[in-house]
Amino acid sequence: MEALVIQNLSKTYKSGVPALQSVSFEVEQGDFFALLGPNGAGKSTLIGILTSLVLKTAGKVFINGIDIDKDFSKAKSFVGVVPQDFNFGTFDKVINIVVDQAGYYGIPRGIALKRAEKYLKQLELWDKRNTVSRFLSGGMKRRLMIARAMMHHPKILILDEPTAGVDIQIRRAMWRFLQKINAQEGVTIILTTHYLEEAEQLCRHIAIIDHGTIIEHTTMNNLLAQLNTESFILYLTQPVKELINIPKYPIQLLDPYTLEVKISKSQDITDLFDVLKKQGVFVSRLRNKSNRLEEIFIQMTKNKDEH
Repeated sequence: MEALVIQNLSKTYKSGVPALQSVSFEVEQGDFFALLGPNGAGKSTLIGILTSLVLKTAGKVFINGIDIDKDFSKAKSFVGVVPQDFNFGTFDKVINIVVDQAGYYGIPRGIALKRAEKYLKQLELWDKRNTVSRFLSGGMKRRLMIARAMMHHPKILILDEPTAGVDIQIRRAMWRFLQKINAQEGVTIILTTHYLEEAEQLCRHIAIIDHGTIIEHTTMNNLLAQLNTESFILYLTQPVKELINIPKYPIQLLDPYTLEVKISKSQDITDLFDVLKKQGVFVSRLRNKSNRLEEIFIQMTKNKDEH
């Protein structure tokens, strides 16, 4: 049984704007799944339908095998949601925010307190348990929302831009927590993010939505294999006064110490190093110009706009 099945899901708002157009895809149980798309693509509408905040126009949704049209309350009980915006009481203490959340699901207070301790410790918030939430940093508030969403032990965790605005250390700590609950507790995770390196690092399957339609649904490995060229930045040991002409490799001189080059899948970058070396140009280090998934994402959404 899949964790989530979406069949021909459509949503047209009263203004006549079609937010979703016959969207269909499935998410396997235990998967770490990326739902990506540009702003206005339909991600928020889709999540709103899954969490009962938005009414669908047509189509079917099954959450953990439950048809939301027949028993939305039961279906929703399988889902934990971490929204983009902070939506807890600014004058509530951290411990109360998570324990009260468990109460909404009928979880006895004794069990809720044990779960609160477990998740607040894992998310490095236990020492802040008696702190009023408005005094937390942005990163702490993000982690608090994840702890709150886990209190009823959901089978599916939906994360809508969970690391927006947090520094890289906190982001990596959140990644480790999410990977742990996915691997050890079997929680199915659906992630939306604008940090595409995040999706590439964490997710095994991916769907890309644009203008309300799914334009790609595959494994992360299969999608990355579609990348035909990559752009690299080369840092040189000595300055170059003029642009080097190497027909096989499109090279751009960014500054005397920095080159940008495009490499196709059929080319070996070490061959380029050999050619440069023969011209007296030596590379000290290199990096990808952008994340691989980012390059594919830009190409796919740009191509759709052109058509």
